Amino acid sequence: MKYSKEEVIQYVREEDVKFIRLAFCDVFGKQKNISIMPDELPCAFEYGIAIDASAIEGFGDEAHSDLLLHPDADTLMPLPWRPEHGRVVRMFCSISYPDGSIFECDSRSILKQAVRDAEKAGCRFFFGAEQEFYLFNLDSNGNPTTEPYDQAGYMDLAPEDRGENIRREVCLTLEQMGIRPESSHHEEGPGQNEIDFRYSDPLTAADNAMTFQNVVKIVARRNGLYADFSPKPLESKPGNGFHINMSVKSSGNEDLMDFMIAGILDKVGDMTVFLNPQESSYKRFGSHKAPKYISWSRENRSQLVRVPAAAGKYKRAELRSPDPAANPYLAFSLMIYAGLYGIEGKLPLPEPADINLYKADENTLSKFRQLPGNLQSACTAAAGSDFVKKHIPKSILDIYCKPAIVPAGQ
Repeated sequence: MKYSKEEVIQYVREEDVKFIRLAFCDVFGKQKNISIMPDELPCAFEYGIAIDASAIEGFGDEAHSDLLLHPDADTLMPLPWRPEHGRVVRMFCSISYPDGSIFECDSRSILKQAVRDAEKAGCRFFFGAEQEFYLFNLDSNGNPTTEPYDQAGYMDLAPEDRGENIRREVCLTLEQMGIRPESSHHEEGPGQNEIDFRYSDPLTAADNAMTFQNVVKIVARRNGLYADFSPKPLESKPGNGFHINMSVKSSGNEDLMDFMIAGILDKVGDMTVFLNPQESSYKRFGSHKAPKYISWSRENRSQLVRVPAAAGKYKRAELRSPDPAANPYLAFSLMIYAGLYGIEGKLPLPEPADINLYKADENTLSKFRQLPGNLQSACTAAAGSDFVKKHIPKSILDIYCKPAIVPAGQ
């Protein structure tokens, strides 16, 4: 449900809300928040709430530490795990400097701009997220272990699948928050799970991806477990993927899907560091259905881009390389701009690779470009990309990559 500022203030008053959490994230997508009392809400809407940004990575230093949070009324959401009396609600925020200008490291504002640019080009994009996570037991002190909660396999049933009730509680909690999961199941790894979401507009999809991780972690901890979204929690087992389904609609009702996919294939190497931001991200590639080569196909899960069997409004392309460590606002922004690059340039879509790349011979594999093989090479690709420099502020690129970039020839 969409709210106006006035409706939010009325809701807070009528629903016995005692705390309002103003949520945002750092450049890597790590969630942050500050709580305010109801009396501060009009001030938050009119002027913003000041935060000390010097302690948040990439947000400034002690000499330039003041930033302002501006709550987005449209994102009002109750937190159902908090008490019914003295309720707690949350809103996502945009971030500005004291002079009112947008803070360049506010990744949510970057996505808003990408959506506006797409609309100017006559395109509307939609995203659906599929995030995987492991459930691990806690030790006697309540600290996370790497002992899986169960030993079940792909789409197994209870009692082997012990995560069934956790997924159920997560889905019901999300429904209470107005978020609609589409499906859930046990994944390949021991203790590994997946919950998928219905497609929505880019900003809502990114907000929901952020909310999802938070809800999973809270529900897991309430049940004496630890939810791990890291790219490769267990060395010899499947990593966690963040499969992103993407579709596009044209104001002229043209079929732009092939151009969109071609643009993503062309630019995916440049933007990989923002889809896979940790060194462990690259340990996923090339095994357990995680792609290594830049290719596409219909239905084939060994490919980077898969076009699932669907028709009409459900037709979409699935990018399979990202992992849950990615900042969804940056990931979706770059995917939009890559899609627009393909659409505006009418890039031809390469021939589909209708083969199993995990079983192909070296001669066949040599015909395909590869994704960056480690964080350093991904950073080098991003730093040398005019596409990335055009759409990602230099300050964010430096935060992601500066320590890892090696000049050419060294």
